[in-house]
Amino acid sequence: MLILVTGGLGAVGAYLVRELRGRGHDVWINDLRHHHDPKYLRGDVGDYRQLERVVTHKPFEMVYHLAAEFGRWNGEDFYETMWNSNVVGTKNLIRLQEKHRFRQVFFSSSEVYGDWDGVMAEDVMDKHEVKQMNDYALSKWVSEQQILNSAAMNNTDSVRVRLFNTYGPGEPYSTYRSVICRFVYCALHDMPYTVYENHTRTSTYITDMVFTLANIVERFKAGEVYNIAGTSYHDIKTVSELILKAAGKTDKLVKYSQGEPFTTRHKKVDASKAVRDLAHAPKVGLEEGIAETVKWMRSFYGV
Repeated sequence: MLILVTGGLGAVGAYLVRELRGRGHDVWINDLRHHHDPKYLRGDVGDYRQLERVVTHKPFEMVYHLAAEFGRWNGEDFYETMWNSNVVGTKNLIRLQEKHRFRQVFFSSSEVYGDWDGVMAEDVMDKHEVKQMNDYALSKWVSEQQILNSAAMNNTDSVRVRLFNTYGPGEPYSTYRSVICRFVYCALHDMPYTVYENHTRTSTYITDMVFTLANIVERFKAGEVYNIAGTSYHDIKTVSELILKAAGKTDKLVKYSQGEPFTTRHKKVDASKAVRDLAHAPKVGLEEGIAETVKWMRSFYGV
């Protein structure tokens, strides 16, 4: 199949491109920076002209739409860029989808569930009014609504996926990245970090994630939404302890606090739909995945 992956140079996108190509698909990449891949198309999804140039380069049959600004605090500090990329960018792609009729896989986030006090199943959002806790979460929920409206009004075919705490090799550090990435970097560089003990997460190793995402090509069901998550439900202190163990460090620079404001306390997920429809089958446990992440980051930064 002829496939475009927006955000295809990102921490998830790069793995997805390799997985799809490994299955024999003709995969093209879109992202912001210049890149050497012969099937790379530079363009900002927030700019309609640039995205149109990308989308019309080939008669793409499916677009995996990953291009977005990531993270709640990133969304607060750089909200103009985040809203333009995440919401306007998705609307731009939808308009092109309505014209060119490709299928779309839209990448949402577990953040849309806000601080839902219970198991996060896909239909929670249909049955209950949920308050999103930050601009990043709002941008993903707005984009989901745009996709649903387009399907109703213009018969577009899309699948939405809500990713839960993806981690693993290939995610470079910044202060806005995921918790495991930040903790690993700080531990290896003897930098202080804060563990919020009254928070739990369901983490998903990157290869388990992209295996399931790639399965959507053959198992596409228009209108569906899927939670994609691992089976490791844990508190944040456990993550820190596993990282320190793998890095050969102690917790002398770790600060412990009860909770982080404006942040979901617990992410316990029901991913049974993805198991049923997408053959989702996580294989990498948290300890193994963290060890591989530490190994990669140690090599990447030479520490």
